[in-house]
Amino acid sequence: MELNLRGKTAIVTGGSRGLGAAVCARLAKEGANVALSYVSNRQKAEAVASEICDRYAVGAVAFRADVAIEADVIDLFAFAQERFGSIDILINNAGVCPVSLAQDTSLEAWNRVMAVNLGGVFLCCREMIRQAVAAEKPATIVNIASATAYLGSKNGKSHYAASKGGVISFTTSLAKEVARHHIRVNAFAPAIMYTDMTAELLDRDMAHYEKQIPIGRIATLEEAANAVAFLAGDASSYMTGSVLDFSGGQCGR
Repeated sequence: MELNLRGKTAIVTGGSRGLGAAVCARLAKEGANVALSYVSNRQKAEAVASEICDRYAVGAVAFRADVAIEADVIDLFAFAQERFGSIDILINNAGVCPVSLAQDTSLEAWNRVMAVNLGGVFLCCREMIRQAVAAEKPATIVNIASATAYLGSKNGKSHYAASKGGVISFTTSLAKEVARHHIRVNAFAPAIMYTDMTAELLDRDMAHYEKQIPIGRIATLEEAANAVAFLAGDASSYMTGSVLDFSGGQCGR
């Protein structure tokens, strides 16, 4: 299966850890240069970029950007374009998932989840589209959603589920809007995976979550990164406006 990513450049938001770091490595393995964004841990982000450079002999750089801030997003794209010359792929992975029941959630907390998880996707997509249209070049966007958008949550993640539902709706509409510019936009909807955000929860009761998954186990980050790379590459060239269900059968879509 040919992904045809060699020599292309990808921006991966939230690329310093978890799924984002796994996606950076997978794209680099295919020969893509990577610009990854982070918010707080510069040392970790730069270590991920350095390891990618050493292991895959591609370009990889880290850049601090809060995707909820318009100026940060503009600066991220300007930095990546200056460093690599053009941007071909955008992976909107950055997200936050605080835990609180709706009755205990402040408006400030709700707005922050929406600003990062949905507003950040909008801002990054907008900047990607502006650059691709100006350059008259095709581009590929993959928005990381979540199976929670379909399944909902009973343990304090209703704001997160709502934001990811918004990502899916936005993806569907945006794909139709920009198809004439040869820009593909798809979403990836994984169920729970083992990351630093879920480690405490899964370490406490892995069996409980595995029982809910028809396949009988949670996905690995490598499996998820493979699926994202598929959406980013030429193997999915006829797909746009799609949502790739990666829930191990939970969603049954």
